[in-house]
Amino acid sequence: MISYEWRGRFDNPEVDALHAEGFDHDPLDDDWWGQVTRHSLGWVTARRGTTLVGFVNVAWDGAVHAFILDTLVTAAERRQGVGRQLVAEAVAGARAAGCEWLHVDFDDHLKRFYFDSCGFQPTHAGLIAL
Repeated sequence: MISYEWRGRFDNPEVDALHAEGFDHDPLDDDWWGQVTRHSLGWVTARRGTTLVGFVNVAWDGAVHAFILDTLVTAAERRQGVGRQLVAEAVAGARAAGCEWLHVDFDDHLKRFYFDSCGFQPTHAGLIAL
C-alpha cells in the first residue's frame, strides 16, 4: 500500500535519487528540503512503507496560480496510478490553499498522462530557453 502526504517529510538524498532516476542524470546532492520549504506552496510525497516512491513539487505565485514541477515516480512503481494520485493530491492541496489555477508544462510523451489521466486541459503557453 502506498501512502500520500501533502507537505510530507523527506530526506534530501531520497528526492535527489528520484530526480536523478526520473531525469536520467547523476545524483546532484541538492537541498530539496530547503528549496521547497522556502519557495513552494507545498509538495506531495508517496511512500511504500518507509521508502519514498514518488514526489511532486507545487510552486506558486503567492496568490492564485500554482505550478506542478518535478513529478517523479520510481521506475518500479510507474504505470500503477502513483503519478496520477500524486497530482490529485497536489490539486487538492493547491485548491485548499485558495489557488484558482494549476499549471503544468511537460514533454510531448507525457501528454496522455497529464491530459487523460490527470484532467489538465491544453492551453497556449510560451517558453524562452535561457
